[in-house]
Amino acid sequence: MAKNKLNKNWLHDHMNDPYVRLAQKEGYRARAAYKLKEIDETENLIRPGQVIVDLGCTPGSWSQYARNKLAGKDGGGINGTIIGLDILPMEPIADVHYLQGDFREPEVLQQLESVLQGRKVDLVLSDMAPNLSGIAVADAARVAHLIELAIEFARSHMKPSGSLLVKCFNGTGYNEILEEFRKEFKVVTSKKPKASRDKSSEIFLLGKILKNPL
Repeated sequence: MAKNKLNKNWLHDHMNDPYVRLAQKEGYRARAAYKLKEIDETENLIRPGQVIVDLGCTPGSWSQYARNKLAGKDGGGINGTIIGLDILPMEPIADVHYLQGDFREPEVLQQLESVLQGRKVDLVLSDMAPNLSGIAVADAARVAHLIELAIEFARSHMKPSGSLLVKCFNGTGYNEILEEFRKEFKVVTSKKPKASRDKSSEIFLLGKILKNPL
């Protein structure tokens, strides 16, 4: 009974969520687009001509937002390159290179290299989150692992002057992740956009300028 009530409450909140309605109206696949939009508007992260990688991109709302920001090139298309990576399938998005698979696998890395054509990445986005179990310590370890992967990816593929934005959770293990970011980046800020629900411990970490690029 309690679970049914919880599901009904979630559904009610979801259907009445202004960001869900806005996403439906503006054609975004998820309300998450507005989290990136707000961070981008304050930090000016997405700019014409950039190479952007979206880790854990499915269902694609962050790639959609980035694509819309880079649109407007003469004759259609975008002024820049967007590459989405995920182990889950994603419906195609115009002008976005989507690669399905684990980005640590040689085959996927090879595909990535062929799209990059020797270029380094300006911006790495990661809205990746594990399936949470409710066991704080185990969940914190899963979150930390995904963020480590994103940092590792940024160190390997990003320009020294680039930026990495990751989803995090303000709870067990957060201070350690923050410390890790401070070790890797010269400028570190945390962001809680309005589109992130108040009751969620979700927070975003933004690192700019690598201290020790590979």
